[in-house]
Amino acid sequence: MREKIEALKKQKNAVIMAHYYVEDDVQELADYIGDSYYLSDMATRIDADIIVLCGVKFMGESAKVLNPDKKVLLPAADADCPMAHMAEIDKINEVRKQYDDVAVVCYVNSTAELKAASDVCVTSANALKIVKELPNKNIFFIPDQNLAHYIADKLPEKNFIFNDGFCHVHHTITTEQIKAAKQARPDALVLVHPECKPEVTAMADYVGSTSGIIKFATESDAKEFIVSTEMGVMYELKKRNPDKKFYTAGNMQVCPNMKKITMEKILHVLETEQSEVIMDKSLMDAAHLPMIRMLELAAK
Repeated sequence: MREKIEALKKQKNAVIMAHYYVEDDVQELADYIGDSYYLSDMATRIDADIIVLCGVKFMGESAKVLNPDKKVLLPAADADCPMAHMAEIDKINEVRKQYDDVAVVCYVNSTAELKAASDVCVTSANALKIVKELPNKNIFFIPDQNLAHYIADKLPEKNFIFNDGFCHVHHTITTEQIKAAKQARPDALVLVHPECKPEVTAMADYVGSTSGIIKFATESDAKEFIVSTEMGVMYELKKRNPDKKFYTAGNMQVCPNMKKITMEKILHVLETEQSEVIMDKSLMDAAHLPMIRMLELAAK
């Protein structure tokens, strides 16, 4: 199967991009692997006719928005992110009326429609830097409430308006789980994604994006880590750090949508070129502006 995929990639000038949360064999197969910011940025730099995006729907949309002339294929067309839908255009309009100088900051883990209604996009890796750069005092951060609270605590000079969205994988990690994991592995450092609840991030030795967690663990002198994010990250952590040990905080750290992507489905979309991301041009144009602003501000 891998040989067939490699042959089709060469034949069709295709690349495979994958998020850290997909299955190990898919990560092993990918040409580019990373978190949402890396994939967003890399999508604008690659020379390919076809992008096979091994991730959920909003990631495919982001790749298409940034590469309108490329064909973007989703191996699992039904792989969606519940949090990506957890904000409302009506609420955004209400907030804009209420606050004259508000900046609507949209986490990239969101639909193209939400991006199009926003001023700038961010990822967990660059949210702090970008929000700090904004001249606006009032920040309406959508859709994730936990990342918003994490950034708000770092920027007391800003006035945050919070949304009710959350990532079910991170939101369900509890302080009790962290305590139990720490009791079982007292020498382990606790690494937490900022999509976790504030009381969980407060218990961390390090808080950061998926790529940040990998970097921290790789550069740390510690030998044991409790990892509070989706379990797919374990593949890269173990690959880079074969001499270190990694444990989960709980037993439900799995995104079922990310796990829908398989090698069989990658082969199928390369053969058939089905499950292509098709978007309305006006929507793509509107969503493009806040994404490009993100890349520009992050690069400063």
